[in-house]
Amino acid sequence: MTEYFIPAGPGESEFVEKRSRFLGHIRPVESEEEARAFIAEMKRKYYDARHNCSCYLLRGGVERYADDGEPQGTAGLPMLEVFRREGVTNLVCVVTRYFGGVLLGAPGLFRAYTKSAKDALDAAGVSVVRRWVETEFACSYAAAEQLKREISAYDGILTDTLYAADVTLKALVPEERAAAFAARIFDLSAGVVEVNTIGESFRAVRVK
Repeated sequence: MTEYFIPAGPGESEFVEKRSRFLGHIRPVESEEEARAFIAEMKRKYYDARHNCSCYLLRGGVERYADDGEPQGTAGLPMLEVFRREGVTNLVCVVTRYFGGVLLGAPGLFRAYTKSAKDALDAAGVSVVRRWVETEFACSYAAAEQLKREISAYDGILTDTLYAADVTLKALVPEERAAAFAARIFDLSAGVVEVNTIGESFRAVRVK
């Protein structure tokens, strides 16, 4: 099974710590060239800032970070650790600092850059990239809520709900759990509800 997590889209954050302004920016990327281009873009945009610290991670193990004038280990590496801990990859992050005249010290810088990166990721959201089986099935109104819970229990994603004489639920289910999911729905409904496979796809689906 191939599965990995990426930012669901661009993300931005901003906060002020002791008069220093921190701006966080995250973008999904597929290559070092894309990552470096985004870092250069942010440096041009925020040319008047004291620091534009950065990091990026790519599938395959490529990791880079830069403190851009901050004390070593207080900016780029803490940012990188946020994404390692969250298990996301294929992203670049730049945190811009406008110095406010008050020194934060190494612990303060560590916390500030960590917060900025994490807030930007929270704003971006996270998607899982994997192979999905696209399913649909019709059920009674009375059974719909229980069967929706079963979709979640099998790590599936409800994609659509159609209301007519019956309720039709459409869901993406992880490929390796699709057969067990179909069997579970069949058993729960005493053989009344059958899960139909519409197709398969390898794609990113937002999970948070």
